[in-house]
Amino acid sequence: MKIKIEIEDNLTENEIVIHCNQIDENIKQIQEAIVSISRTQEKFILFKEETEYYVSLNKILFFETQENVVYAHTRKDVYQTKLRLYELENLLPDNFMRISKSAILNLNHVFSITASSEVQFEGTHKQIYISRNYYKSMKSRLDEKRSF
Repeated sequence: MKIKIEIEDNLTENEIVIHCNQIDENIKQIQEAIVSISRTQEKFILFKEETEYYVSLNKILFFETQENVVYAHTRKDVYQTKLRLYELENLLPDNFMRISKSAILNLNHVFSITASSEVQFEGTHKQIYISRNYYKSMKSRLDEKRSF
């Protein structure tokens, strides 16, 4: 497989073109990876009291529901979103995964998992628990990501 990057000063938006003689599993994986990476650069509208914030998805550690409010956690802050978890599940890229009835995790930020199913993140005191029903599939997804 050849990879070629061409720089064009007159482009207003980056464009990726894949030339292939057929769409096989490798091409599909490349396409999915590119889409996933581009989606993590998107900004989400989040709220804290009366202020609206535009936060990059790759800064979000996890989303969780408490008392019918969905919160987005970054290393240092907590924001609210007007979306429900099921709506987020449909919008978020594949590095986000449901880990309990009340939480969605950004797999890219997992630093450790304790024996009691507690997920810890580097550089913050924040943690979240994985429910038994989601533990095996989450471990599998983490192993997939780490195998590259």
